[in-house]
Parts: sequence; C-alpha cells; structure tokens
Amino acid sequence: MNLKQLEYFMRVAELGSFSKAAMMLDIAQPALSRQVRGLETELNQQLFLRNGRGVALTEAGRRLFDHSVGIMQMVAHAREDLGASRGAPVGRVTIGLPPSIGRQLTLPLIDRFKRELPDARLAIVEGLSSHIVEWVTTGRADVGLVYNPDAQSGIEITPLLQESLGLVSYVPPAERGRPAPPLPFKELANYPLIVPERVHAMRRLLETQAALAGVKLDIAWEVSSVPSIIELVCAGYGHAVLTASGVAASPRGAELSLRRLVSPEATSALCLAVSATKRPTPLAHYTMRLLTELARSLPG
Repeated sequence: MNLKQLEYFMRVAELGSFSKAAMMLDIAQPALSRQVRGLETELNQQLFLRNGRGVALTEAGRRLFDHSVGIMQMVAHAREDLGASRGAPVGRVTIGLPPSIGRQLTLPLIDRFKRELPDARLAIVEGLSSHIVEWVTTGRADVGLVYNPDAQSGIEITPLLQESLGLVSYVPPAERGRPAPPLPFKELANYPLIVPERVHAMRRLLETQAALAGVKLDIAWEVSSVPSIIELVCAGYGHAVLTASGVAASPRGAELSLRRLVSPEATSALCLAVSATKRPTPLAHYTMRLLTELARSLPG
C-alpha cells in the first residue's frame, strides 16, 4: 500500500466513478483501475461495488476511506510543518464550528487570515458539537469549538467560555427595550418549549439540569435547527432555552428577550477541541490562539 494508491482510491470514492476520477487525476482509466485493483489484492478486500451508474463503497471500502482521510491529513500536516519557514504558519487548516458560532466568527476568522496569513488556507465546516468532536478525532477537522463535550481519550478539551442559559421569548414591539428579569429554574416547567433533538448538546444539558432540579419540562416541539427554533418562537409557537450568543447570532435577536435561569443557574461551556494524538502544526497553533481570542469576546 502506498500514498498514491490511497489518493487514487479516495478520488474514485468521492466521485463515484473511475472515469471521472481519471479525468481529475489526469491519468488513463486503465492505469487508475490497476492501482485500485492492486490495493484490493493487497488488502484481500473488495473496496467497490460496480453498478450501472458508477461505483459505490463496500463496507470494507468505507472503513478504508475513513482511515485514508486521517492518513492524508497527517501527510499534509507533516509537509506543512517541515515546509514552514522559521515556524511561520503556512498550509491549510480546517475549523469545525457550531452553526450559531459560525455565523459570528466566520467573517472575523477570514479577515484575520487574509490580513495576517495570506499564504495559509482556511476551511470552515459547521455541524453539531458531536459531529465536530468526531471530525477532530478522525482528522477531518484540525480544531473545533464544541459545546459541553464528553470526556474522550482521542481529543483534548480546553474550556473557553461559560455562557448562561436563559428562557428566550418573543417580545411585542411596544415592550422591547425593557430589562428581562431572571427566571427561577423551577418556573421553566410553566413554559412550552421548542428544543433541539437529543443529539444536540444544548438539549442534553437542559435535560440534565432539569432532572437535577426536579423540573419536568414541557416539550412542545423538537426542531434541530436553532434558526428555525427562533423563527418558531417569533411566530408564537413557544419558547426556547438558549445562550446570549445564540440569540445574538440571529437576525431576529432584537425581537427576543432572554431571561437568565437562576436558582440554580444553568450554564453551557464552549470548549476548544483538538486531537490528543496528533502534533499541531504552527498553523494549527495560530488557529487555536485566534479561536480562543475570538470565542472569549462573544457575549456570555
């Protein structure tokens, strides 16, 4: 097995076609097929299923693809690390961000990279915190911001910001601008809530806090998208439990009030996540410092 075989295999898997991959790689299709067949022979596994529309990965192929992503990331990191002049950050870095954070940090991240690191390349991907942890673990992302991550051996977690949770409600125009008093946690049971599904870190945190406080939540609707939750709150379908940064990220934030939950106070931890097994490149180190700076400037 060699890196060229893995690269060829990944391109065929991504495009679902030997002919398309051959065109992208600028090699003859028979030569590409021989490389993949050689990989299958060495591994004694069939990697692709051929069909009338192209090819699809077998179960063994999917497992090899996951390994290949991490291997190629490590090779790229090694090249970037050794190619850096006097530790100058160069190369490519991929950042994973939750959607609410992405809407606030994407522009300042790109501004800083363009101004300070014109030779570096930045990719930003958005997803749930659980997905970002998986991406960092497998090497699909170099660094991520995640909410309330569980302890895992494959990642290192650094808490950056503790954000208070509050009840988010629609406010009629005539009542906007008035201060919103705190809300005792036990009174949360009196409000119909629009919440994400249980895979969402905020939902798990809210249910844990409610169980510890002996509060039975009134779950009216389950919606995965935070922007959609806010739209439903504004339409009068219920209330939400979010952080101040989550409300600030919405273009409709001025229409909402946030009553901080107290007695007990409920907080959400925003953390920096990096791989525990891979040595960060100079560019990754720079990105970690920049994310820490920007995240700590968010409204808490």
